Amino acid sequence: MTATTICLIAPSGYPHDRPAVTRGVARLRAAGCTVDGLEVLDRAELRYAGADPERVADINALATAEVLPDIALAIRGGYGATRLLEHLHYDALRERLAGTSTLLVGHSDFTALQLALYKRAGLTTFGGPMLGPDFGAAEPSAFTWQHFWQTLTAPQASGNWQTPGDAELDVEGPLWGGNLAVLCSLIGTPYFPAIEGGILFVEDVGEPPFRIERLLYQLHLSGVLDRQRALVLGDFSQCRPSAYDNGYDLDSGFAQISRLTRVPLVHGMPFGHEPDKLTLPFGVPARLRVTEGQATLSFNGYPHLSGGASRPDPGRFPEIP
Repeated sequence: MTATTICLIAPSGYPHDRPAVTRGVARLRAAGCTVDGLEVLDRAELRYAGADPERVADINALATAEVLPDIALAIRGGYGATRLLEHLHYDALRERLAGTSTLLVGHSDFTALQLALYKRAGLTTFGGPMLGPDFGAAEPSAFTWQHFWQTLTAPQASGNWQTPGDAELDVEGPLWGGNLAVLCSLIGTPYFPAIEGGILFVEDVGEPPFRIERLLYQLHLSGVLDRQRALVLGDFSQCRPSAYDNGYDLDSGFAQISRLTRVPLVHGMPFGHEPDKLTLPFGVPARLRVTEGQATLSFNGYPHLSGGASRPDPGRFPEIP
């Protein structure tokens, strides 16, 4: 059996935390994976992991690769993926990747690529861990590792979490979403998919609570939010109020959105800029159930790693020296 092959891609920021990406590569190799594309770790231009043509080439190269990797893994987020959207070879990527088991994974700024690749090429990608902040963390999450491999190696998967309140819910629809600010930045562009009756999940980092509310208002006023069956709130890390907020906080903003939309809000999903995160396929059929404070999100019909290669053990997190 051959090892799982992982090709690193760098569509956004440069790897400012070199020890983290080094640890990430070492952990994946310790798990039996082959890691290619290491040259992207040495690129930097201003705040980006190389010039725009270099970063877009990471993605477009998948359309012409003679041998596809099992996983194309983003090294980190930041900003920069939006600059690439006009230059992706969508038709060629669809022709080469559709129906294959090559899986593109990332989160945060990677949301821009997920939206565009789904809208323009019909490709399912994955919101999930990245090389530096997740696999290369000083204290990595076994939960994230386990859900990542369990999801990518099976035709269906699920996630569970505790959610406040006693509301009951059982809805089905396409699963989609990602970083809230990035998602809202593409509304009205050719790269924003028109998804009806979906289960929309969002997360963010470093945004004050009033900005989170403003972004959610953008989803509401544009009509996107009210076309969904549920809004799932992930992690909102470092989204702290200031003294001027005078008691207003994230819960106040979420309560306001809940009052003005017919769409139920479900809190607490482990996804975003925290160590524990689910791996979530974009645009696939999903079911969300909430009962007695327990939420269960199940999904299926996404591309996954086929047989013929050795897979890391989801229950055994790799140790490195």
